[in-house]
Amino acid sequence: MAIAHHDDHDSGQSSQPGPMSSVTVPHARSSVSAARHALADELIANGIPAPMRDDAVLVLSELVSNAIRHADPLPTGDIRVRWALRRDLLHLEITDGGALTRPQAAVAAVSSLGGRGLDIVRTICSEWGVTEDGNAVTVWADVRGPGVASPDRH
Repeated sequence: MAIAHHDDHDSGQSSQPGPMSSVTVPHARSSVSAARHALADELIANGIPAPMRDDAVLVLSELVSNAIRHADPLPTGDIRVRWALRRDLLHLEITDGGALTRPQAAVAAVSSLGGRGLDIVRTICSEWGVTEDGNAVTVWADVRGPGVASPDRH
């Protein structure tokens, strides 16, 4: 797993630009835990309240799991996970190599063992979407929270 770092690149998925942190993880099940811990550690360090932190970690887990289960890796064999704390939200992005179908939320049958991931994301997040850029697909989501302030990175 690559170490989290901050950059000033904003993919334009949300209306509030800001520095982004990222980790690059292998296209493997163990990466869900690694990405989840990287995000949680930064949110704790920035004093993000537990309810918002829990929601963000759940959304990230669902999106990384979906990327591993349903999509190809990036040409490097990895998945890129990025996030940015903004004034009143946490913006998440998971980028993979894409799949034959575009991610979309659906309502799973009560007896189904899976298929609820994007429905969970849709329920928790104020907005979410999918962008495509060449051989990469990014699923992004915004988790809103009360009074979230951008961390001071100066």
